[in-house]
Amino acid sequence: MTTNQNTAMLVERVDDIPLLLTQITEMGIAELLDAYFPTHNNWNGLSLGWTAAIWLSHILSQADHRLNRVQDWVAKHIQTISGVTGLNIRALDFSDDRLAIILRYLNQDESWQQYEQEQGKNLIRAYDLSTDIVRLDATTASSHIEPGGIFQLGHSKDHRPDLAQLKIMLASLDPLGLPLATQIVEGNQADDPLYEPAIKLVRTTLNREGVLYVGDCKMAANSIRASIENANDYYLMPLPATIVSTEVLDNYLTPESRKTIEPIYRYNDHSNSQSEQIAEGFELTEINTGETDNETIYWSERRLVIRSYQHAKAEEKSLYKRLKKAKFAINDLIRPRSGYKCIRTLDSFWPAVNKILRRYNVEGLLEIKAFESNIERHCRSYGNKPARIEIQTVLNVELEDNKVALEITLKRLGWRVYATNAPKDKLSLDDAVIAYREEYIIERNFGRLKGKPLSLTPMYLQRDDHATGLVRLLTIGLRVLTLLEFLVRSKLFETNTDVAGLYAGNPKRRTKRPTTEVLLGVFNYIDLVAINGTDGISYHLTTLSILQQDVLDLLGFSPTIYTQLSNQFS
Repeated sequence: MTTNQNTAMLVERVDDIPLLLTQITEMGIAELLDAYFPTHNNWNGLSLGWTAAIWLSHILSQADHRLNRVQDWVAKHIQTISGVTGLNIRALDFSDDRLAIILRYLNQDESWQQYEQEQGKNLIRAYDLSTDIVRLDATTASSHIEPGGIFQLGHSKDHRPDLAQLKIMLASLDPLGLPLATQIVEGNQADDPLYEPAIKLVRTTLNREGVLYVGDCKMAANSIRASIENANDYYLMPLPATIVSTEVLDNYLTPESRKTIEPIYRYNDHSNSQSEQIAEGFELTEINTGETDNETIYWSERRLVIRSYQHAKAEEKSLYKRLKKAKFAINDLIRPRSGYKCIRTLDSFWPAVNKILRRYNVEGLLEIKAFESNIERHCRSYGNKPARIEIQTVLNVELEDNKVALEITLKRLGWRVYATNAPKDKLSLDDAVIAYREEYIIERNFGRLKGKPLSLTPMYLQRDDHATGLVRLLTIGLRVLTLLEFLVRSKLFETNTDVAGLYAGNPKRRTKRPTTEVLLGVFNYIDLVAINGTDGISYHLTTLSILQQDVLDLLGFSPTIYTQLSNQFS
């Protein structure tokens, strides 16, 4: 912006870029990428590692993974990026063609596995992370392209079965959700075969035994449990209905089978005192057998039979809601109304009723009586037709709840069976419930990966190698997000303090568990101003607020990562 003939002023947005680039540098991302993805001799300009690192800061700052947006963004932030990194930055190094080449390099499976393992080891060592629990789950990412290659039609976890998709298996470290291993496969693959390869990748990073692997019921295949047991590790997952049927669960719940039911509590994070009872349960022991490495092994498995109070209430509410809908739908079959031909015979009635009972999953819970009767219908004369009396067949239906079956079903609600081979001193009943309830940690990772700020979906790439490379790059960004959050929350936990001023519209709201997204939002509207006056160019940076300085302190960063920009160029 020009103010007069002798003075000109240029404003460059700084925002969260120095913070992101500092964290990326602390993690050694650029150096590791350069080490495990060596480029061809004709590669000129900024190295692959640093190009990818700065691109990653753009994705995290702008929530946009599109390749054609990066070059202009770098051109508008050259002073900031070069000031933080100390590198000679050219916008031309971030053309979409150059970024596409980076994605093709990241598509190399062997190099990626080596990078991922070394990155995981470095972060665990540098930040002294616990390696006791690893969570595994899979998700899908869709694209508006024709099916082919890695993009296939399949069961969509985004509720878009009409779109081609790829599948991502993620293994994350508790409690921060740090990704350790990533698999990208065709979108029509089942989840079950992805668990064993993912666990093997995690083992190469952790290089230890006794790790607890937590997953959903798709991890409950006997071969997966046997392989974990054979490696001297532990597992925890709910068992599906194919293993624990309704009959098996009813047998577990009989007074003869179950032991004394124990209360299960949620514990306060800071005082470690019992806050509320959230569930109850008991455990049984069974001898399991399985095949692994062409060898039959036997081991003792604990079956944890747990009833969640919250889940039981939700299931009971859902059951009565379904019963109400089923009754209305059945009565609707015989109700005459305009534009609809109601059912008048038993032969047509019972198939329709069975279909309704299956739709609402209330089979056996209703007592239904139906019988035919004849009624006289008086018809007035019309045209050439005289007045007459017609005999019409109608259905009479009586609906009642099957109280015995309903009582049995209600007693079963909220109960679920979990399997683990971990001993009690490693995983108590309470710990098992809490450990599985924290499965939301990996779901948050998927939310960040596919939504803001990593914004994987909708995907704008069509080539398989580009899509694979992009997903891998974004999982590096996921590591940055989880570590930033972990550092701040750990510092607040250690000092038993909280922070206020993070939430717009509610500045007094305090929290001990801020998210990375909220923390990055604190650094909006920081500008680097270059003034070209009669005495030369002078640089000025927006003064950091107390809150911004507090966040930097929680992260262990000095305010100089910002203030150096004005001093350096001046």
